[in-house]
Amino acid sequence: MYSDIIAEQKKKYGKRLAILGHHYQSDEIIKHTDLKGDSLELARQIEKLEAEYIVFCGVHFMAESAAIVRREEQKVYIPDANAGCVMANMAPAWLVDKVLTRLINETGRKIIPLAYVNTPAAVKTVCGKHGGTVCTSANAEKMLRWAQEQGDAVLFLPDRNLALNTADTLGIAPEKRMILNIRSLGTQIDVEETMDKKLLIWPGLCAIHQRFKLSQIEDFRAKHPGCKVIVHPECPPELVKASDGAGSTSYLIKYVNEAPAGTTIVVGTETNLVNRLKDMFPEKKILPLGISFCSNMAKITEKNLAELLQNLETAPYEDVSDNIREPARLALERMLDVCK
Repeated sequence: MYSDIIAEQKKKYGKRLAILGHHYQSDEIIKHTDLKGDSLELARQIEKLEAEYIVFCGVHFMAESAAIVRREEQKVYIPDANAGCVMANMAPAWLVDKVLTRLINETGRKIIPLAYVNTPAAVKTVCGKHGGTVCTSANAEKMLRWAQEQGDAVLFLPDRNLALNTADTLGIAPEKRMILNIRSLGTQIDVEETMDKKLLIWPGLCAIHQRFKLSQIEDFRAKHPGCKVIVHPECPPELVKASDGAGSTSYLIKYVNEAPAGTTIVVGTETNLVNRLKDMFPEKKILPLGISFCSNMAKITEKNLAELLQNLETAPYEDVSDNIREPARLALERMLDVCK
């Protein structure tokens, strides 16, 4: 029923409508999308789209980012604005600004904020105002290297695992990193201790990837000798070190695609993507490292997508005020320029 309604509305609007879906969406949503990808892939497509109406099937910060970089005549919608992100909520903009301003003022150092794209628009605004930018899991290494060149230190937020894994890849010494204690509104941060640090890390995490354990990798290697294990870099560093590869959703898909037929591959990421990889590559044995569905991604359903499309011209769309939009857009454009 809902599938038919969606098909009818897509036919009605034609090229005026584009439905975008993140890889973590369920198959019932992905089958309706015109474009699917990770955060970076989808962000790159927004301004190129002919569509007047852009429906983003993902979590709220993704639709918000699309609204920041859209053209003036475009409108961005999300089927359920309550599809949030636990990790994004761990770095509220007012606290990020408070902590960053304090560190800059009390140390006299030029600290460049680098926000994972999994953050609200207001956090991206803080980055834009302070000469910083954003990154995705696909380009974190490139963007952290860029940010290091802009100042004395980098504040990476909100995902500590992505920060630590990227630092390992770039060879940033452990003694030059510091995970900030943001309790009590950041008053517990030892500012003096930050003085010789090159990388200051916000203590956020992704609940989906944090729940994977090293023991799971060990069990799979014992049960499936010769298997390959690949994980998302939002996983804890000990898992990344124990894996055969780590990278964004696009990296994981590419790895599975290029692996020889008959390969057993254990994938540590959101389960919708792992299940889809099983269907896409039946000649390979694809196993989930563990069952880990994102409940927020699951808030996008055929029902609320169909209802949105039926009321598209009167439905509320994502709107970002100019005082948020302009500096946030600057932060996003810095990333897109570096990653051309």
